[in-house]
Amino acid sequence: MTRRERWTPRPTPDPWLPIVQRVQQFAHDHGLALQGVLVLLPFAQHLPLAREAWARACPPGWMPRFETTQTLREALPAVPADPEGPSGDAATDRLAAAQLLARLSWADPMRRRDPAAFQHWVRGVVEMAHEFMHAAQAVPPAGREPWWDRARGVLAALSGPGVVEAALARVALEWSAVYEAGTADALFGLRPAGWVAVHAGGPDALVRSLLDEADAPVLEIDTDPQEASLFDAASPDAQVLVCQDFEDEAQAAAAQVLHHLAAGQVPVALIAQDRVLVRRVRALLERQHVALRDETGWRLSTTRAGACVAGLLRLARARASTDDLLDWLKSGFAGWHGASYADGAESLEQAFRQHQWVALHEVDERRLPPSARLLWQAVGKTGDALGASPRRTSVANWNERLRAALQGCGAWAELDADEAGQQVLQALRLPESTADDGSFMRQAHAATMDLVDYVAWVDSLLEGGAFAPAAATDAEVIITPLSRAMLRPFAAVVMPGCDDQRLGPVPMPAWLGDGERAALSLTTRARMLRQQSLAFAHLLRHPRISLLWRRSHDGEPLNPSVLIERLQLVRSRQGALQVPAEDPRILTPIAVNPEGAKAPRAPQLLPGLLSATSYEALRDCPYRFFALRMLDLAEAPELDDEIERRDYGTWLHAVLQRFHAERSERPLGMLEEVERLIAIGAQEQAAMKLDEAAFLPYALRFRQVAQMYVGWMLEHERSGAQVLASEVKLSAALPGQPGVLLQGKVDRIDTVQAGDGAETLVIDYKTGNIENLKRKQRQPLEDTQLAFYAALLQLADGAPGGGRPLRAIYLALDGREIDTTEHPAVEASAQQLLTGMADDLRRIAQGAALPPLGEGAVCEHCEARGLCRKDHWVLTPVEGAES
Repeated sequence: MTRRERWTPRPTPDPWLPIVQRVQQFAHDHGLALQGVLVLLPFAQHLPLAREAWARACPPGWMPRFETTQTLREALPAVPADPEGPSGDAATDRLAAAQLLARLSWADPMRRRDPAAFQHWVRGVVEMAHEFMHAAQAVPPAGREPWWDRARGVLAALSGPGVVEAALARVALEWSAVYEAGTADALFGLRPAGWVAVHAGGPDALVRSLLDEADAPVLEIDTDPQEASLFDAASPDAQVLVCQDFEDEAQAAAAQVLHHLAAGQVPVALIAQDRVLVRRVRALLERQHVALRDETGWRLSTTRAGACVAGLLRLARARASTDDLLDWLKSGFAGWHGASYADGAESLEQAFRQHQWVALHEVDERRLPPSARLLWQAVGKTGDALGASPRRTSVANWNERLRAALQGCGAWAELDADEAGQQVLQALRLPESTADDGSFMRQAHAATMDLVDYVAWVDSLLEGGAFAPAAATDAEVIITPLSRAMLRPFAAVVMPGCDDQRLGPVPMPAWLGDGERAALSLTTRARMLRQQSLAFAHLLRHPRISLLWRRSHDGEPLNPSVLIERLQLVRSRQGALQVPAEDPRILTPIAVNPEGAKAPRAPQLLPGLLSATSYEALRDCPYRFFALRMLDLAEAPELDDEIERRDYGTWLHAVLQRFHAERSERPLGMLEEVERLIAIGAQEQAAMKLDEAAFLPYALRFRQVAQMYVGWMLEHERSGAQVLASEVKLSAALPGQPGVLLQGKVDRIDTVQAGDGAETLVIDYKTGNIENLKRKQRQPLEDTQLAFYAALLQLADGAPGGGRPLRAIYLALDGREIDTTEHPAVEASAQQLLTGMADDLRRIAQGAALPPLGEGAVCEHCEARGLCRKDHWVLTPVEGAES
């Protein structure tokens, strides 16, 4: 009888019963004691399945030793790693690889020139070194040196494009060659009475080498289908469900899972091929209180705990923003406890928005309210813990600083009490009791970094680490990757993400081509595609399986995966009928109840203060006035360093006010005035802390504006004009409505000479297009702003230029030309405006409706559009609405 056998079982609903029966027959045929037979399984998830199947199918007594190569290695005594070689731990090896590359004359300049590219090299060297280590471990000890020599020869022959990648691969090879295989070598010393290997998804290289070196009977159980008959054993009930978009697919997948659970088909496998979509499905299932076990987890960087730690490090950067601080304070982990800090975060945010502080270095502590100031000082102490000197220090010292900062702000206790937070702290090696064989601390004390490098190192660990939440004790749904679903007897399988972008393409291996990787026994793209196809074929053997894909994602069209198309082609050739896909969602009829525009009445909310802008909002749309002015629901200003037209307008007003206020009575020439105006502009830019790079387009345009403005100003003065005041704040009671105060700030008031005396000229600066302003003046009663300012000048006590005839103009400063357009008969318009305001406010106080108009350009850019819900109106008259 041959000492090496190979057997392929027929697919069955429970694959482990025939497998354990064949193992029992193998031991009997060779006269082997069962306790001396070693059975190697593909994955740890198979261990309880095989043992339980043996207990059911075989007589009581000894059972074989069911193991994986990983569980075997964990049971063997640990062998200390060579301190000069990679340890196999990503956190430790990234530190060591950075030091290794920094010692190379051709690599170290990249660290200073492009830190991000250098970190990419570091990650690549570590990944490649780990690949070389795993490949070498699969080689028997006697053949390992020849393998290293062959690998050196393959890499030495690389030339042409990719010379830097080839050099980095050679660095990774020589570094990994220092590593001692350790417990992997001990596996080759095992001497069981018999070997059994179960293959699924292709044979494992280490298992194949162990069997080749075995001196005892060997049985290989190959559960994989042949390429020619890949889908022959596919369940005839497998259905393909086509969805429209992301949310449609998530809902359909969740509904299909619930359908199986309602039928008592437990457990259900939810295949995590599209990890983002499966997280959405998980959220939908948790709402229905479904017990879940997630075997894939998600990246630590996407957890709230990971965001808290990364956010705290961002605050230590030189260009940290106030948005960064607010995000961190709202993370749920960060912050300080106690009544003194209760309102600090909200008060701090209000101050940031009020003063438009974008960067942390812009914040003026003296202008903060008391509760915000207390929190700001605490934040400063936390930042000091991270930003202490020296700026470049060891990773061990950076970890001590981060630990102190987290403990000082109270976040450490919150993280330590959180499941994901504990895993984040462990991934960064922050707890002092973290188990370590000395490798990490040795590298952490030797490696030096500045803040940028340390943040990049932390981000890489959070991005590479996976958070696995605690599983339910009796899970109804198991979330698992495609490769881990093989040989597991699920009652039903639901697999979303079967489109051509998520099922089929595999990541391209780094740096080396498939030819070089095959010569080095590394994973090739062809092998990854083969493994994926085999795993998909195993999945199709389940009796109840639903495959879902969506037609589009973010507007981009998608097609079904090539594996789905192959399955349908095989079915077509076999003459099998396609299983009709049924949407598992239950349709709930909802009675149509259309609604039109609302028309609220709120006499009790009549504002006591009215500006030109607020009254124009009432004229544009009564509902907009109700939402933004009466309910005070105006949007909070964004905190960003992007310079917008509004910021430019604020700066320009301040510049022109200083320019005229500081103007000497001694006349200067045009060139001197232009240079003075430009200099004031630069000073105001610095005073307002406007980012120089972001403001550059406006600064360049202002040089042209300055020349044109000074030319217009001198011509204006030659006609007898003189500036009376700039940025004048005025207020007065509204006639007929004494409880309402009119208030506004006039950009500029001039006195001009007319034929029969002096007149007062109201000037309003505009940075918009002059044609739009001229169009507005063709219908003077439609222009609110100049008429409102004229009314204020007539009503306010002690207003500059009061008591004289009034004129009003818009002065356009758009960078291409300086031009004016005058409001005709502004005094008459002002009187009509006052009458209209008093009448409108009287009607509101009496309960008049405030309907949305839903017309015009104002409606297209209205902040209250989501409240009036114009897009959902039914075209029917609104009851009670008044025009």
